[in-house]
Amino acid sequence: MGTTSFCLCGCVDQASVGIIERWGRFERLAQPGFHFFNCLAGQFLAGVLSTRIHSLDVRCETKTKDNVFVHLICSIQYRVVKENADDAFYELANPREQIQAYVFDVVRALVPRITLDDLFEQKSDVAKAVLEELEKVMGAYGYSIEHILMVDIIPDDTVRKAMNEINAAQRLQLASVYKGEAEKVFLVKKAEAEAEAKYLGGVGVARQRQAITDGLRENILEFSHKVEGTSSKEVMDLIMITQYFDTIKDLGNSSKNTTIFIPHGPGHVRDIGDQIRNGMMEASSAQIDQQ
Repeated sequence: MGTTSFCLCGCVDQASVGIIERWGRFERLAQPGFHFFNCLAGQFLAGVLSTRIHSLDVRCETKTKDNVFVHLICSIQYRVVKENADDAFYELANPREQIQAYVFDVVRALVPRITLDDLFEQKSDVAKAVLEELEKVMGAYGYSIEHILMVDIIPDDTVRKAMNEINAAQRLQLASVYKGEAEKVFLVKKAEAEAEAKYLGGVGVARQRQAITDGLRENILEFSHKVEGTSSKEVMDLIMITQYFDTIKDLGNSSKNTTIFIPHGPGHVRDIGDQIRNGMMEASSAQIDQQ
């Protein structure tokens, strides 16, 4: 009398692990590859779990310490631990809901103790706290939490608008300060430039008068030596009259000048000469006093 056997075969994909049961009881894990199962002995492939990394985005609404409601979006990367795949298969019916519940619990316990401004700076601390809690809880069920990223923090639209307006006002205030400082520097430099220009103009006028005085003195001395019987006053009057007529000639030759003629005669010329001579003498005496 011969014996008969009845076997089935199955294939477990790469990056997966199979769960093999005998008479409804877990027997062993099946690694990727081709496997035979003895159905007469109650052995069969109960299921297959993927060991790839899965991603779960959790959106949680909570409020901060300063009573601002925000939406936090967390991205959790998790995977099944190959050696503990039987725990992941038998212990949890819906691991995604389990992970989401613990994320809600940690976030709503931690964020209300942080202000909105600090939350943007400490989002990595919130992600670290969620990671520690999930690793402790999900590790017992055969799952490994690889990474947790705090993808986005979204406050209410009115709060975001108010924050942008505060930031804009601060920047405008800072711009006004810089603008005022720039105008101050401009005015100070302009005043310094005007003072320097006036100083240099005064030096130029003083040197011009000194040069005129020296030239007239040389002309008077030279004319007095060459023409006998002339006094220095007569020579000075002759020079002043000559310059006077030269000035009138220049005004007549220029078409772009607006000229006003006033009555004058030889007596007026003499008065003008006396005024010019007195002015030059005063300038010369002022320079001598300064030296």
